[in-house]
Amino acid sequence: MSIAEHVTGLQHLGLPTAALDETAAFYESLGFVRAHSTVNPGTGERVCFLTCGGLCIETYECAAPARRPGAIDHLALDVDDIESAWEEVRMAGLAPLEDAIQFLPFWENGVRFFNLLGPNGETVEFSQRL
Repeated sequence: MSIAEHVTGLQHLGLPTAALDETAAFYESLGFVRAHSTVNPGTGERVCFLTCGGLCIETYECAAPARRPGAIDHLALDVDDIESAWEEVRMAGLAPLEDAIQFLPFWENGVRFFNLLGPNGETVEFSQRL
């Protein structure tokens, strides 16, 4: 049996933060819901799991979260209507990094996307395959 036969999908993405409440509030403004909150008994640091459409983010307190080689630099959210996502983000008072929705010739027919900067310096991409 291969490892792939045991993999059922992405379980969660881990996002260290020095400001757990601010990070959770940011992702809640994008439609994520707090699914579970706890404290790591080994470190005493708070942990929060946020979910949206089958995606789970684990954000956890870390006194000095550092970007280092190998760190994930962005989180891409799959959307079915990039224009509506653009409008909803702007109406929520969030500022896309681009002035307009972007296009790249990826996949069969390309992708349209835009990005936001999260509270920990992470890029949050909204992407629609065409």
